[in-house]
Amino acid sequence: MSETDNKQHLQDLYPFLHNKSKDPEQDQIGLLESIKQKSNESIDIKRRFFANHSEALLDAARAIAGVYKNKGRMYAMGNGGSSCDASHFCVEFQHPVTAGRPALAAMNLLADTAMNSAVSNDVGYQHIFVRQLNAHAREGDGLMGFSTSGCSENMMAAYAKAKEMKLVTLGLVGGNGGDMKSSGLLDHCLIVDSDSIHRIQEVHVACYHIIWDLVHTLLADSRGKVT
Repeated sequence: MSETDNKQHLQDLYPFLHNKSKDPEQDQIGLLESIKQKSNESIDIKRRFFANHSEALLDAARAIAGVYKNKGRMYAMGNGGSSCDASHFCVEFQHPVTAGRPALAAMNLLADTAMNSAVSNDVGYQHIFVRQLNAHAREGDGLMGFSTSGCSENMMAAYAKAKEMKLVTLGLVGGNGGDMKSSGLLDHCLIVDSDSIHRIQEVHVACYHIIWDLVHTLLADSRGKVT
């Protein structure tokens, strides 16, 4: 679609944003069409991602299961909306909703507002994750990062520290993977091939829900030993 065609398409969908008179009936049709297009795009991107990356997703789940088998814990990080994914990832492991599955240690590194604001104020926002890894992480633990661009300075600093500390490093990212992919610091880097922040994050949610289930399946034989 050319740029001119794309502009016309947007004007047809959202005429009230382009100083055109608003026709309620056409507005309803346009907005319903927008829902259809966005939902279809979301489904299509998920289908492509899982068709191409299912083995990589299983490898990531095996890595996390290995962390827990060795009595380690997971740490998660992200900025903005991706920090919410980090929280969601952690609560799934800490508070399993399926009966018979144990709680597993997982910590969102952005959850402690006092710590993060102190580090940001004193030495800079780029250090917030590193300082917490220094305080909490131990060799054999795991670090999961969420980013739509893969180019967050504070996350890359944390990945460098994590490799130095011999943590298992994982990430869910979008676009071309950014620095998270090119740095070589991640043991497992799953890339959603999209430029849409919303579509990328929608795939990320599906990924960590599946990872959570896979990890518990992989740990099934040692459930009585995992705390």
